Amino acid sequence: MPRNILPFDTEKGSGLSEDELFMWISEGLKDAAKQNSHLKDYLQAIPIEEIGVPEYYEKLSRSLSDGQKNLIYPVADNVFIHIYSDPGGGRGNYIPIEPNMLKNMDQIMLDVEERLINVADELYGKESNEERSEGLIEVVTKVCDVKRDVVRRLAGEEENADNKGKDGKKKKGKEKQEKQKPKVEVTPEEFESVKYLTVRDKVGMGVLEPLLLDPYIEDISQSGVGGMFVEHKIFKALKSSICFESADDLDDFVLRMSEAIKKPVTLRRPLVDATLLDGSRINIVYGTEVARNGSNFSIRKFFDTPLSILELIGFGSISYEMAAYLSLMLENGMNMFVVGETASGKTTLMNAVTTFIPINNKIVSIEDTPELQVPHQNWLREVAKTPGPDDKGSAVTMFELLKAALRQRPNFIIVGEIRGQEGSIAFGAMQTGHAVMSTFHASNVEKVIQRLTGDPINIPKTYIDCLNIVVCQNAVKLPNGKDGRRATSISEIVGYDPVDDAFSFVEVFHWNQATDEFDFIGNKNSFLLEEKIAPKYGFPPEKRWKIYTMLDKRARILERLHKEKGVTDFYELLNVLARAHHEGIF
Repeated sequence: MPRNILPFDTEKGSGLSEDELFMWISEGLKDAAKQNSHLKDYLQAIPIEEIGVPEYYEKLSRSLSDGQKNLIYPVADNVFIHIYSDPGGGRGNYIPIEPNMLKNMDQIMLDVEERLINVADELYGKESNEERSEGLIEVVTKVCDVKRDVVRRLAGEEENADNKGKDGKKKKGKEKQEKQKPKVEVTPEEFESVKYLTVRDKVGMGVLEPLLLDPYIEDISQSGVGGMFVEHKIFKALKSSICFESADDLDDFVLRMSEAIKKPVTLRRPLVDATLLDGSRINIVYGTEVARNGSNFSIRKFFDTPLSILELIGFGSISYEMAAYLSLMLENGMNMFVVGETASGKTTLMNAVTTFIPINNKIVSIEDTPELQVPHQNWLREVAKTPGPDDKGSAVTMFELLKAALRQRPNFIIVGEIRGQEGSIAFGAMQTGHAVMSTFHASNVEKVIQRLTGDPINIPKTYIDCLNIVVCQNAVKLPNGKDGRRATSISEIVGYDPVDDAFSFVEVFHWNQATDEFDFIGNKNSFLLEEKIAPKYGFPPEKRWKIYTMLDKRARILERLHKEKGVTDFYELLNVLARAHHEGIF
């Protein structure tokens, strides 16, 4: 089993009584500790004189990212997270505080498991997670006897007592089987732990559950035997206190997790890409034959509401002018790739700009693992199917789904990522007038063209100008030394010259690393705005410059919505823009 290994010595503890502790901590943390005894126990166990008193926040803000940190915040009714900076300057610590914290619940949970077998039939027919959770709490309540004071028997003592009659002699086998086991005696605090652990492990994802509940976690990774690592939205790279100390424990956990998501790994099939119950994306590598440090897995968190383009502007990832430019392009069916390295924010940006696609459009999305979140009602979401061990011949590839999408008369086709032969179908769709948007792994426009025209995609060079826009999204180092994500450039593909065997493209926006600002270097010099977009709005050649006035007006509207009206929510922005389109404002 994985262990929760704390980065400080709890043997000494704070040495504070409950009254003394409550004099030290803030009112918010005091209220939380009064309602959750395990949080109070944790605070009394940590060496406060050594590490200091943790601050308490109901919600986190990005302004907290600077300096050393020692804070606690809630992620569920009874689950908290302690962020504690490494005094040595290394990765900070991420410590889940759960009801079973600082308690050895192993024997109690084994006893409860034995009793649950007799009442398992009461869970039949409960399909949703909420129904299963409620059902488990009901049956756990039936098998537990809650007492203020409980005297624990020594291991094996209960079995001996249960198997002897009044005369002290051992009962016969049949009589032993017919005797119903007594309820498990637990204290009120232990009962809360039993309920939590039962639901966490049987409905949730076990030790991963606090991390999956945390809205600030972006990525979770287990790189073999040892500690688990997380990528936090605010505090960036952190090491979790959750640790797998043996390859067998890690293998067992990975097996159970893969079976829970109905994509079991085996030694013959050790690699799995799948989706967790909450929609998060997971990649699993099983066994030491292919993963020398032990089984490993990576989880890309799924969020119910994606970030809006205005939130990305607030983070500095993109500017109002760039957003206005993309709104004009997508509104008029231009084809766009968002390119960059892994975890640079490509899918986040692509999700955000879908609010610029006209609300009455029909959209088909094609993915191998579902990550896209399109807010439109007329959205067909299609996901490639990978055959399981017993599903020979039943695979459905992205290539096949993309071909089928062309028969569904969509206004827009969104491809999760183009990697292979589906690229030729995507460019075929562009040629027939379907607007296409996708992500693509490449570092710049030149690399995009090289990859598209080379193996295994092999797009004819004369087709490349069907792709109108390339947005480069990258993880960067900001002027203040921090890490960030920026749309470092937006470029327009102009065409291909077969005589010189050369491609021409124009960079319209460029991120200035020295100032962390975006330069509109294509102002009054945009091929697409002047040659493609301006005519669609009825501007004659001599007045095509007015398209820049329209772009500036849109940028100011977005800025007012953001700064004055406080609009940031993804779905709220979609509705506001839809009304603005209808009234001819945007």
